Amino acid sequence: MNKVIERENKSIFQTYNRLPIPVDRAEGVRVYDTSGNVYLDFLGGIAVNVLGHSNPKLLKAIEEQAKKYLHLSNFFFQEPQVKLAEMLKEKTGLDKVFFTNSGSETTDGALKLIRKWGSQQKNKKNQVVAFNGGFHGRTYGALSMMSKPLYKEGMGPFLEGISIINFNDINALRDNIDANTAGLVLEFIQGEGGLISASKEFIEEINILKQRFNFLFVADEIQTGVGRTGKFSSYEHYNIKPDIVTIAKGIGGGLPLGALIAKDEVANVWEKGMHGTTFGGNALSCACGIVVIDELNNGLQDHINVISVYLISKLEALKAKHPDKINEVRGMGLMCGLELKQEARPLVDRLLDEKRIITNATSVNVLRLVPPFVITKDDVDEFISGLDDCL
Repeated sequence: MNKVIERENKSIFQTYNRLPIPVDRAEGVRVYDTSGNVYLDFLGGIAVNVLGHSNPKLLKAIEEQAKKYLHLSNFFFQEPQVKLAEMLKEKTGLDKVFFTNSGSETTDGALKLIRKWGSQQKNKKNQVVAFNGGFHGRTYGALSMMSKPLYKEGMGPFLEGISIINFNDINALRDNIDANTAGLVLEFIQGEGGLISASKEFIEEINILKQRFNFLFVADEIQTGVGRTGKFSSYEHYNIKPDIVTIAKGIGGGLPLGALIAKDEVANVWEKGMHGTTFGGNALSCACGIVVIDELNNGLQDHINVISVYLISKLEALKAKHPDKINEVRGMGLMCGLELKQEARPLVDRLLDEKRIITNATSVNVLRLVPPFVITKDDVDEFISGLDDCL
């Protein structure tokens, strides 16, 4: 056993099913272990390293900001925060930004905002609607909106007033949304739930019910946002406008960063002191967020749209070649993958062991791909060739 792995087993909570790679360094779309082996990374830090590893522009932004200061707290006005907030407003069409450190914190902030807004409505509404298969983080608020027993067993009780209903089920919407509904939280593509996309009809029914019952619609863009699906936010593929958007993962380019973005009339229900964070909006993270959006604006989004079409076409060709192994190609943009006819983890392990390709299994039988945005056609061809052999 590698000594780093042996030491980890003795010193760290054993809550992660880690890949057996003692990492030395990473660059671009490659990860290098301490034995000199090189791996092609189609996991990207679980949708985080959107500009690849050790991106020179990110490193430069970190160096420049670190020379000024690392941390001040949110008692101070800070240019990196303001500039990134302005960029996020432009990208989403919303009005105000609250920075966090993670997706979970962003989710909990959204829940607090929903409940505060609901308390100010005429009928004091407080119900929140979420969906089976959804994943919004690991804090109590986030877990309260999720149905997976593994994440919750023995750790309750959870928050009251939350209805978890079937995804893409129009009748479930009609049966569970009423005048007491304060908010609805939805991922347009359920990453943890197996790359299942919301149907157009389902979203249209949410629109209709929103007009009737006046609740807040929250677009969870923690994994789908920051350009991954071909647009900055996945809700842009649908005919709906959110009141609140939650993002994290890729926005920091590798540093911890999340953001809660809302309309003025929603953001303004919080007064000074009602919500806060020590580290949220850290200047280093915000400096990296600025680089991420600059890169998207300067050609990277176009590249995502081209390379994702190429990748998905290759996955479709594999489906035709291996109909006994593959049920369906799922997802959108660079959040895609395969629904298999068997468990996905053995395939993930084989890709790693035999081809040195890093992927991920989710929802038992789904191979999930969330690679860095900077992958090339050569990278896709290498991945597809290895996947073909392993299938």
